[in-house]
Amino acid sequence: DLKRKERELQAKEAELKKREQEVRRKEEALARAGVTIEEKNWPPFLPIIHHDIANEIPIHLQRLQYVAFTTFLGMVLCLFWNIIAVTAAWIKGEGVKIWFLALIYFISGAPGAYFLWYRPLYRAFRTDSAIRFGWFFLFYLLHIGFCIIAAVAPPIVFKGNSLAGILAAINLSNTGAIVTIFYFVGFGLFCVETLLSIWVIQQVYMYFRGSGKANEVRRDAARGAMRAAL
Repeated sequence: DLKRKERELQAKEAELKKREQEVRRKEEALARAGVTIEEKNWPPFLPIIHHDIANEIPIHLQRLQYVAFTTFLGMVLCLFWNIIAVTAAWIKGEGVKIWFLALIYFISGAPGAYFLWYRPLYRAFRTDSAIRFGWFFLFYLLHIGFCIIAAVAPPIVFKGNSLAGILAAINLSNTGAIVTIFYFVGFGLFCVETLLSIWVIQQVYMYFRGSGKANEVRRDAARGAMRAAL
């Protein structure tokens, strides 16, 4: 029995070593191909993304990257608070549809903000990629547009009550003080998010223009147009 257990342990050790060697070979192959393996390290208690501004972003861009990260977290906070406000309105009899919409905003908006504009900016600053800058500008403008719409909450979908904005707060003022306060707080959060985001995109654009990346994008576009014409 002891010999059998020893053989089993030895077999398991050999299998583990084999797996380690395979992983090491894959990592080396990826490194030779220029593929960067990003270790998930944030948030510390449940790492789901790779985030290391201090070590990966140039020093002169770190402050701007931190503020951009603040707008990402701010977007998550706004959408989460929006769920709270809409839940209060739902309890007061506004219907479950607006709650489902608020939930959809959060489920799609939080990861969407990260993948569509925050990570492209992070990688643009890290690699100085003109294409990633363009991707960031496109979706960050959409982000700012959404924040403005959310802050106003025009009566487009379900009277606008699925967004905690100023018009929705006024519209729901007869449902109770708590709901109204929650919606006004949401309006304030979306306003702060909008203003901070406008500052970020201005600063990123100034850096983009100053670094010559704008000219690079125009040259690439011109080359693409010439290839298409030919």
